[in-house]
Amino acid sequence: MTWSILARDEHGHLGVAIASRFFAVGALCVHTRRDVGALSTQALMNPLYGPAGIEAMERGYDAASTIAMLTAADDGREQRQLHLLPVSGPGAAHTGSACVDWCGHLVLDGLSVAGNMLAGPRVIEATAEAYQATAGRPMAERLLAAMDAGEAAGGDKRGKQAAALRVHTDEDYPALDLRVDDHAEPLVELRRLYEKSLERFLPFVQCLPGRGRPSGITERPLIEAHIEKFHAERRRASGQVAP
Repeated sequence: MTWSILARDEHGHLGVAIASRFFAVGALCVHTRRDVGALSTQALMNPLYGPAGIEAMERGYDAASTIAMLTAADDGREQRQLHLLPVSGPGAAHTGSACVDWCGHLVLDGLSVAGNMLAGPRVIEATAEAYQATAGRPMAERLLAAMDAGEAAGGDKRGKQAAALRVHTDEDYPALDLRVDDHAEPLVELRRLYEKSLERFLPFVQCLPGRGRPSGITERPLIEAHIEKFHAERRRASGQVAP
């Protein structure tokens, strides 16, 4: 009833996007931790997989060992789907034998896509292909493009309801964490929220206290200057102004 994509870039930044014909899919499925990894628990999800899986990776378990440990202790594992991507090393996935067709996963270098109750295997294939084809763009935009491609390939065969997007960079808190819990076009709404976040939220978050800057930026003129710089850099990157 869900498909999701986990991604890791060359800086070790992590991203997750997920969509489902299920209310508030981003509430319990998606888990990330800076410098550790990303994880999604889905199908007949086990929300305990999230904290336990992140803790295991932080203790040094690789992805495959983490999945083996989590599923071995769960009698409901054949109805679960789980995939995870550590900050370094290969990802891994588990699709239980009792998950509803179509179900499956695709684990690539720095990328994992998994889904169940989908229109067919093209959903996860198209999701991965779109992410790979958008190299060089911001991670959030690549994840949105990937999910749009999965939706165009059929998505959740029951329909649409919820979606979520999270990007976790260098701080203990996410750089971006968006949820659409109930909407007729959740991926369209998710993209609208992302575009809205660019106006002030994303550059403002960069001014907050964080690692290496315990007080952040507290002077409002400097915050406004940073926001303007953020937009100038985006315009330059898009070719709207000369360098």
